[in-house]
Amino acid sequence: MIKYILILCTSISLFANNDWGKTGHRTVGEIAAKHISKNTEKQVNKLLQGESLAMVSIYADEIRSNPEYNSFAPWHYVSFNGDKKYKEEPVNPKGDILQGIKTCILKIRDKNTSTKDKAFYLKMLVHFVGDLHMPLHAGNKHDKGGNDIKLKWFGNHTNLHRLWDTDMIESYKMSYSELASNLDIVPAKENQKITKGTLTDWAHETRAIALKVYESTEEDKNESYVYMYHNFPIVKQQLQKGGVRLAMVLDEVFKKESAWLISFLKNI
Repeated sequence: MIKYILILCTSISLFANNDWGKTGHRTVGEIAAKHISKNTEKQVNKLLQGESLAMVSIYADEIRSNPEYNSFAPWHYVSFNGDKKYKEEPVNPKGDILQGIKTCILKIRDKNTSTKDKAFYLKMLVHFVGDLHMPLHAGNKHDKGGNDIKLKWFGNHTNLHRLWDTDMIESYKMSYSELASNLDIVPAKENQKITKGTLTDWAHETRAIALKVYESTEEDKNESYVYMYHNFPIVKQQLQKGGVRLAMVLDEVFKKESAWLISFLKNI
């Protein structure tokens, strides 16, 4: 029984510290669903058998308690040292979020991939594009993306990673559908700006936000309303970008030919 409890606690810890949290991921999926083309919607529904993008957005975390999927764990993040850019240091040989996204895209587009596997990699892709926009998923290598930086949130023990992926969102007290509805107000021209750039550009953008988060963080401090006031707009912005960008990626994935994807995945 004790062994079972330890395994269960470990699984809960993995869920708590390594993603946007369920609400964040579902928000990204719901926003994406509102922006994908009719063709993409048709292809997605076929592969997911009617499950929504919001529903499958947490699949990559749900499978983490199964050792069979341990090899996918490094695909949830990319770590940096200081102001180094991607590939200025050795890339993790076990993979990272950029390599994970690229692999998912190629697997879905490969005509030799089975329908079952395409559905699997689609679910993973939805999650990883969401993760890419959480600042601490482009965090420091030495502090495990902020997991080792202890803080308090309204008097409760937490860490910097959890504060950004879950605590602030849950404190906002909106469901994913409410968040998606209120965040999905970007004009078309702004959407075009959001979807520009390569996958590496998006990662560097997230990294720049992460560095600002680190800069403004005081370890062991009890954070509350003031921190929320200054930082939750960034969380909302990243959820919004994640959803719009996910829609763009999915639209291109399901095109027969896509010059955009070739450029997007350059140097990964």
